[in-house]
Amino acid sequence: MSQITIKDVARQAGVSPSTVSRVLNQGPTVAAELRERVLAAVRQLGYRPNSQARFLRTRATTVLGVIISDITNPFFTSMVRGAEDAASKAGYSVVLANTDEDLEKEQRYIEVAAAENMAGVLLSPASATRTSIALLTERGIPVVTIDRRLQTARVDRVGVNNVKAAQDAVLRLVDQGCRRIGFIAGPTEVTTAVDRLAGYRHGLKAAGLPYRPELVVRGDYRIEGGRSAAHELLGLQPRPDALFVSNNLMTLGAVTALREAGLRYPDDIALAVFDDMSWALGLSEEMTLISQPTYEIGRQATELLLRRVAGENFPPRHVVLSATLH
Repeated sequence: MSQITIKDVARQAGVSPSTVSRVLNQGPTVAAELRERVLAAVRQLGYRPNSQARFLRTRATTVLGVIISDITNPFFTSMVRGAEDAASKAGYSVVLANTDEDLEKEQRYIEVAAAENMAGVLLSPASATRTSIALLTERGIPVVTIDRRLQTARVDRVGVNNVKAAQDAVLRLVDQGCRRIGFIAGPTEVTTAVDRLAGYRHGLKAAGLPYRPELVVRGDYRIEGGRSAAHELLGLQPRPDALFVSNNLMTLGAVTALREAGLRYPDDIALAVFDDMSWALGLSEEMTLISQPTYEIGRQATELLLRRVAGENFPPRHVVLSATLH
């Protein structure tokens, strides 16, 4: 007779292997009903855990992976802090990984999370369509996406209403008298970039202004991408009377480009930006600023992930928080 495995116990109990592992290792946040089902399956099958494997599982079952796209982006700093605080409160530790928006690097970290049998993973996917979490779902490791959406799997996610925030920013610029608003968009494969461009277009339509493709230049969510895109827009004739930059690092690049062009905001050109960069620019009162509840995104995403880790079963939940326009 073949040896009984954790997968056999999971199948018998109707739960994931990771839930069985947490019950056997007395992990936190396992629902009482699920715990009893697992223990009943253990008794029925006569399962006896291998001591060495049990030790390895014990090390991993209270660890959450946090895979983010750019560790140099301050947007993620507060988000990770929120995740860490929520995880620590529940008795979990957090391991942070940075993908640099690189799909191959991202996949390697996903493979590590699966191999280490992490309890769960928070993920800011590098691509909505090409990021794959199949290795994690096959092993019963729950995933919650943060900030960005994933179209290759139905999972929980926590973020903000990027469409509305971008639309509101455009309307604010229009209220200030702007009529030719240049937009520095993000990468095509990132859902936040897609949503913010949609919001920009909605804002123009709501204000009765035409959408002009030449006023939209894509960047890469990095500083140099923002600088290059801003220079391209500033070279148009006539020049835009406002720039709307769709993330914080590109804002730093855009401000550099304005200075290089000898332009000042808001005197020569209005500026609207996503994410609080006042600590770097010191001039937030002179721009339209969209601030996101980054700490809350991390905290609520982790709490949602821990519910999955505990074995709760419910349809994929999409938590949409509000951004604030300043």
